[in-house]
Amino acid sequence: MAESAAIAVRDLTKAYTATTGLFGVSLDVSLGSVMALLGPNGAGKTTVVRILSTLVRPDAGSVAIGGVDALSRPDAVQAMIGVANQSAAVDEKLTGRANLAMFARLHRLPRTQARVRAAELLELFDLTEAAGKPVKSYSGGMRRKLDLAVSLIGHPSILFLDEPTTGLDPASRLALWEVIDGLVADGTTVLLTTQYLDEADALARDVTFIDDGRVIARGTPAELKSRIGGRQVDLTPASPDLVAPLARQLAGFEVTSGDRALHVSIGDDVADLRRLLTAVDVSGIALADYSVRTPTLDDVYFHVTGHERPADTTDSSDGSGAATSEAAAKEVAA
Repeated sequence: MAESAAIAVRDLTKAYTATTGLFGVSLDVSLGSVMALLGPNGAGKTTVVRILSTLVRPDAGSVAIGGVDALSRPDAVQAMIGVANQSAAVDEKLTGRANLAMFARLHRLPRTQARVRAAELLELFDLTEAAGKPVKSYSGGMRRKLDLAVSLIGHPSILFLDEPTTGLDPASRLALWEVIDGLVADGTTVLLTTQYLDEADALARDVTFIDDGRVIARGTPAELKSRIGGRQVDLTPASPDLVAPLARQLAGFEVTSGDRALHVSIGDDVADLRRLLTAVDVSGIALADYSVRTPTLDDVYFHVTGHERPADTTDSSDGSGAATSEAAAKEVAA
C-alpha cells in the first residue's frame, strides 16, 4: 500500500464473461483527496465501487481501505466508509427527517444522537424546510441530496459516490460540489464516478480512466489534458459532407473527426495555428466556424478510449470557446 493512501487496489479482477468485468485494475487514492473514476457505460466503474465497498467479492487482487484488508475484514471497512449508489436507498413513505433518523439508528446511534445527526445533515443539504414532508413528494434533486445525506450519517472517513449528481439541475450540482469540497477539506477521502467530465475536472485531484475493465489512463486533470496538446482547434466545415475531405487534407495534423466538425491538436505557438489555417485555406474547403481552446477532459476521454465524437461538442456561448461535456456524458451514459 502506497504511503498515505486511503484506498489501495492491486490487480483487481472480477470476470463475468471472458470480455466483461475487471481485469487487473490497480489504483491508489491519497488521504483527503478526490479521485474520479471515468469511462464508458459498462467499463466497470460501478463494479469497482461495489467491490471496494465490500458488496461484491473479486476473483483476484487485493483491496486495502484505510489500511484494512477489505477482503478479510469487511466489517471493519464498512465501519469507516459511506456509500451513495445510483439507486435510491430511502423509504418514500417516510419523511426526510424520519429516513435519516432511521438510518442513524441502524448505525447504532442513540435515539437523541440520531435526531441531532439527522438535523445536521438536513441543514447541510438544505433540506430543513422539507424535513417533515414524505420523500415521495421530493423532487429528483432533493431525493439525491437525501441519498447523499444518508451516506454521511456515520461520519465516514472514506466516501464512495456513484454518479452523485446525475439528474440534478446545474444549481443543485454546484451546491453538491461545495458539500464535497467541504468534506474533503475536513479530511474525507472520496472515490467518485460521474458521467460529467467537467465535474471530475472541478472536483478531482486525480483521474483514472477505465474501459473494457482495464485502466487505460491516469493522472491529474492537468497532466491528462497536457497529453492532448497545447491547444484544440475546432473546425466546422460549411457542410457535414466536407468533414471527411477536410480531414484528408489535414493528414499532417493530429485530427479527431466528429459528425459535423474536426478537432485538431496543435502546440501553443501561434505559428502552429497559422500553419493549420493555411492548410485549411489551401484545401479550398469553406468553414462555417472555427474556435481555439485549451483541451478538456472531454478531449482526453475521446482520445484515450478511441471512441468517435457523436457530434460537434464545442460551445462558445460564454465567449471562451470551451467544450461542453454533453457529448462525452451521453457517450459515458449510453
